[in-house]
Amino acid sequence: MSLDEIRKKVIFHNSVDIWIATCKEKNIPWNSTDDYKKFIAHLLKNNLNLKAFNLCAHEAGATEDEKTKFTEILAETKEDPNSLTYTVKLNDAALGIIRSYNF
Repeated sequence: MSLDEIRKKVIFHNSVDIWIATCKEKNIPWNSTDDYKKFIAHLLKNNLNLKAFNLCAHEAGATEDEKTKFTEILAETKEDPNSLTYTVKLNDAALGIIRSYNF
């Protein structure tokens, strides 16, 4: 699902789903937690308003083993702010920052 599609569903989304949608738009794999951490670092550096929260795989709707494993690995390194899961308001400014990430 694209960023525009998930934006139409609700205003706030979790950063894992945003990461997956961003990767799908760019046609690149999303399952690298190291790449996710770099993405979050980009969002934080650009002062995107992020609210950290604990996300369990089942709360993210993770039915795929790969997504479940991804969120579990992130949860193991929660001392790193780049490995946290955040809520993000998908407005035009946020989409601009998200799409400006250089893969």
